[in-house]
Amino acid sequence: PGVFDIADSFRAGKAEVKLEIKPAAEAFGLSLADLARQVRQAFYGEEAQRIQRGRDEVKVMVRYPRSQRESLGDLESMRIRTPAGGEIPFSNVAEYRLGRGFSTIRRVDRQRAVNVTADVDETRITANEVLADLEARVLPELLAGFPGTTYSLEGEQREQRETLGGLFEGFAIALLLIYTLLAIPLRSYVQPLLIMSAIPFGLVGAVIGHIVMGQDLTILSGFGIVALAGVVVNDSLVLIDRVNQGRRQGGDIGQALLEAGASRFRPILLTSLTTFAGLTPLLLEKSLQAQFLIPMAISLGFGVLLATGIILVLVPSGYWVLDDCKRLFYRIVPGLSERHGGLVSGKPA
Repeated sequence: PGVFDIADSFRAGKAEVKLEIKPAAEAFGLSLADLARQVRQAFYGEEAQRIQRGRDEVKVMVRYPRSQRESLGDLESMRIRTPAGGEIPFSNVAEYRLGRGFSTIRRVDRQRAVNVTADVDETRITANEVLADLEARVLPELLAGFPGTTYSLEGEQREQRETLGGLFEGFAIALLLIYTLLAIPLRSYVQPLLIMSAIPFGLVGAVIGHIVMGQDLTILSGFGIVALAGVVVNDSLVLIDRVNQGRRQGGDIGQALLEAGASRFRPILLTSLTTFAGLTPLLLEKSLQAQFLIPMAISLGFGVLLATGIILVLVPSGYWVLDDCKRLFYRIVPGLSERHGGLVSGKPA
């Protein structure tokens, strides 16, 4: 239900007689090609010569008289010439059956292929649900009934796979660049990971936003999530940088975290709220032209909101946990002073 305009690319051709050679023909040195050639010569004709008649060129065809090529009985009574020069009845070396040819033969990677297409009423069902049902019920039965048959999902599904593949690849590159750009000025391998820990919570916020707004996750939602990864790290970076400043000034970790949280709370909150407020007109837009952009705005706006609340709690807690881990590491490894670490403090190694 919900699927309509179902069609396929197979088009049956004209009615034809299909020839099959018998094993006994091999004893006479006959092949299927020899059989087909002689039948064609007898009923269609073989070009003997061409005669110029005025401006026209006339083909001279040699074939059986009309009275001997008007019925299938004439085919059965036909005699086939062997390579040795003898003649044997058609029925002794071959048989025939009626069928239809192909008007066109489509090939993909040198394999014969048929395209099956359909449209989907998205108010009743989605294309992914239809394909999931096909792969669960219909296609396994088809493959079991016709060994050697294969299938692939093309059209919009192929474009979706290619787009998602490029999106994941770009997302991985973006995360690597974010980590590099954070690690160089912070002079730490761990602090960038702490800052980027807010990204997964931004993804959760994006999913919650789609549920609240009643929208489906789309490719553009993925684009918004990639953009979100670069936005949510800003709040974490501001907070971590302020903690590092407090520690460089001689404060202990608890005091530095409290002062950073108090001094950076308002900038972090205002940054997130203004970002969401700027996206609100797009979220509430009802025009058709804006509908395809709304999922991207939902991912960005709601992801920033949820990530902000998590950042104010998670990042300070994670900073303290990492500092405890660093101190434990120095106790386990004798002879390694804290000034050789640079794990959390942000001081030059």
